[in-house]
Amino acid sequence: MTNWRWWLCSLLFVATTVNYLDRQVLSLTYEEFIKPEFHWTDANYGTITSFFSIFYAIACLFAGKFVDWMGTKKGYLIAIGVWSGGAVLHAACGWATAHLTGMDSVAAMRAVEVGSNAALAISTTSVYLFLLCRGILALGEAGNFPAAIKVTAEYFPKKDRAFATSIFNAGASVGALAAPLCIPPLAKAFGWEWAFIIIGGLGFIWMFFWAFMYDKPEDSKHVNEAEIEYIHQDDAAEAAEKAALASEKSIPMMQCFKYKQTWAFITGKFFTDGVWWFFLFWAPSYFSNQFHAPATSGLGQGLIFTLYAIVTVISIFGGYLPKLFVEKKGMHPYSGRMLAMLIFAFFPIAALFAQPLGIKFDNPWWPAILIGLAGAGHQAWSANLFSTIGDMFPKSTIATITGIGAMAGGIGSMIIQKVAGNLFTYAENAGSAFRFMGFEGKPAGYFIMFCFCGLAYLIAWSIMKSLVPKYKPVEV
Repeated sequence: MTNWRWWLCSLLFVATTVNYLDRQVLSLTYEEFIKPEFHWTDANYGTITSFFSIFYAIACLFAGKFVDWMGTKKGYLIAIGVWSGGAVLHAACGWATAHLTGMDSVAAMRAVEVGSNAALAISTTSVYLFLLCRGILALGEAGNFPAAIKVTAEYFPKKDRAFATSIFNAGASVGALAAPLCIPPLAKAFGWEWAFIIIGGLGFIWMFFWAFMYDKPEDSKHVNEAEIEYIHQDDAAEAAEKAALASEKSIPMMQCFKYKQTWAFITGKFFTDGVWWFFLFWAPSYFSNQFHAPATSGLGQGLIFTLYAIVTVISIFGGYLPKLFVEKKGMHPYSGRMLAMLIFAFFPIAALFAQPLGIKFDNPWWPAILIGLAGAGHQAWSANLFSTIGDMFPKSTIATITGIGAMAGGIGSMIIQKVAGNLFTYAENAGSAFRFMGFEGKPAGYFIMFCFCGLAYLIAWSIMKSLVPKYKPVEV
């Protein structure tokens, strides 16, 4: 039997890695390169990250339908082509801003007096240009996971799909780990524009391999009859399952909002998705501002790498804990999942101590480790939160509820990013006049955000538990 399916799985892994690399270039070049060049404030950056969050969530609602309509090969090619093009386009924002504002060069923009009308014109123009590029990036990136999951369904039998998915999904962690090691050095050596061009260009290289390597199993010259038979071993069972689903009543989208179970899932996504995006977008800036550890320094790279290494290692156990409760303790799957989520909801409380311990000991490794624990808690929480949909809703409605939740998470993330940017700008301008729990100025702003991030999961779990106190599946 040939094993071409695993070569395609490796391509999915690379695509997911590139996906996460592309979205992190901005956060790792913002503080040292982009912010001073375009005279941005944190409020400007918060606007851009909040827009990306909500636009990505909206695009996710339609990405799956688009991939199904175009087909796996063309759909994936278009998705990664769009997001790679959007990533590379970021590099032109400097030239375009200089041209639109009448500046002779990018160097002339940087030399403009801070707070002047010219600086305001540069920041405003550049923000709109970056919003356009982030929108294109989000539009394309939304197609990655639907396309990758579709490939695993086409090339793997049911018993192998979870393993194949875990392999390509590991690209998200690898991308998060690789980003601080490669993006800041590229920006420092060649300019921030080349960081976007080089990282974005990886997607175009991937497209070349995908175009020549992917065909449906029956049409691929690399797949023999034995592998095709192995891939399709579940066809009879899946046909019966599809027939059963066809007879199962589906719940219209608007009717879904009548159920407390829907609002429980919405609550879980709304309060917590933005926490993960906050850490992803703001951690490099935090270490640079608070501890003078820019992303281009060895210390800055080590801090971000350590943070995501902790997330990667600990979050692996997120799916194991409820299984332990069910198999060893005899608990109902939903009850075991909710108990596991309660345990993981305590992990982000570590973020409450990141700022106090980091400042007290003047050591950035405390925040890196504690934020890493909070991030690991989020990933484990999120994995179990998605599983509650299957516990409570019929299969015919799972995709609808997932889309509603994704939108709720996008709205919550948009609010958090926008509030964070405005808060940091206000706190920095107010200086010692702005105080919170013993901190002044921008450090006080960071501590306020960490307080919310630390408590968001317990708030969400409490509301979810009040809405659905015990296991109660939706009956149609």
